Amino acid sequence: MAQEFNAALERVLKRELSGCRGLIACEQLTAGASQETYRLRVEDASGEKLYALRRSPPALEPQSGVGTITLETEARLFRLTGAAGIPGPTVHYVLQADDGLGSGFIMDWLSGETLGQRIVRSEELENVRPKLARECGQILGRIHALDWESTPLAEELPRVSPPELVKETWATYRDLQVPVPMIDYCYRWLLDHAPEQWRTTLVHGDFRNGNLMVNPEGINAVLDWELAQIGDPVRDLGWLCVNSWRFGNDALAVGGFGRLEDLRTGYRETSGVDVSLDEIKYWQVFGSFWWAMATLQMAHAWRTGETPSLERPVIGRRSSEAQMDCVNLLIPGDFDLPDSAATIAEGTQLPMPAELLSGVATFLKDEVATQLPGRNGFLAKVAANSLGIAQRELQYGNSLATEEQSRLEVLLGRQDKLDALRWELVHRLREDMPLDTVGLADHLRQTVAGQLAIDQPRYPALH
Repeated sequence: MAQEFNAALERVLKRELSGCRGLIACEQLTAGASQETYRLRVEDASGEKLYALRRSPPALEPQSGVGTITLETEARLFRLTGAAGIPGPTVHYVLQADDGLGSGFIMDWLSGETLGQRIVRSEELENVRPKLARECGQILGRIHALDWESTPLAEELPRVSPPELVKETWATYRDLQVPVPMIDYCYRWLLDHAPEQWRTTLVHGDFRNGNLMVNPEGINAVLDWELAQIGDPVRDLGWLCVNSWRFGNDALAVGGFGRLEDLRTGYRETSGVDVSLDEIKYWQVFGSFWWAMATLQMAHAWRTGETPSLERPVIGRRSSEAQMDCVNLLIPGDFDLPDSAATIAEGTQLPMPAELLSGVATFLKDEVATQLPGRNGFLAKVAANSLGIAQRELQYGNSLATEEQSRLEVLLGRQDKLDALRWELVHRLREDMPLDTVGLADHLRQTVAGQLAIDQPRYPALH
């Protein structure tokens, strides 16, 4: 299969790239649920040149996911934004059906940093980091000013109002059939506070640290347009400020690398629009609400066998991170955490299950991951993280569940099993339970914080 694929790809490259003499190598870099990325080494008259191929394989069965547009439309967006001076790769060719390679496109290979943690911490980017928030604002201002109405994008991109977007996101969560009261609380708040008026522009939909390519001169590419749509442009600014994309540097609201005021200044410079802090906060709440849903959706796709992966169940556990961000934005306050200094073992029999898990997790992280190259080393760390979650579940899970059940019995005025009480609260929130009901905020805050202490105790929102 690899030989057939490379042969078909080489035919396309020779036909479509001026001066191309052949394909030297094709390296697959990512293999997501629906899309793949390859680095292509191509021979031409000047020697070697690098290109990138982004594609969905032919005859791929539909997968559960969050993407909404085709790769053909994404290529069109790259061409539109490139013509407007927005940094990104040049698209050289969009695959056709008779190429036998699936859907996708061939573009320039660009060099730069795309890993969010490195963008936040890399010494090489130290001098440019303070400038990135303003540059992000400037780029977003130019994106939101693009003329999409006179292009095929007017028919290809989904259009959605803020209330519709909130309802669609919540409906996806509802269909997962899991009771997560904080998501229902956020849904109610977002509908109650939805903007009455909004501008309608092209929206990137996933403009964040991790989808930007950065070098020591600044941003040299805006990537991953697969969530693009027509809607309220402030969504892009709020998403960039969501805590999940600060990569541990919670002090800097914009991607973990910049100040909110610099983002607003840059946006005002290119759009002429002064976006308020309240507008950005609304879309921050929506962003965390959406990510809380999306992570549960990924976990569901894993549980059903649709997307087998070591990473997906761990990503599903990240829902509590986004929920905690919503807590801090909407119902901040005090909460109690399990005693992390408490001994893993309870009783006299050794070794206890949590101790066994802790030992294996340490071995995977400190020994195996350091010996394995590339993705296998990364997956060893993911496995260690999974075992750490299981260890903390053994330590704290029962006591936290007992406390949650007691709070729910008081809040709802009846006794029942924990899962039934969770569903009862969800149903009341979906009906007419006032969001300021006495005890509701305290219960949600404590429940989410307890779950996050199991899932990711080092997440900044917990401290």
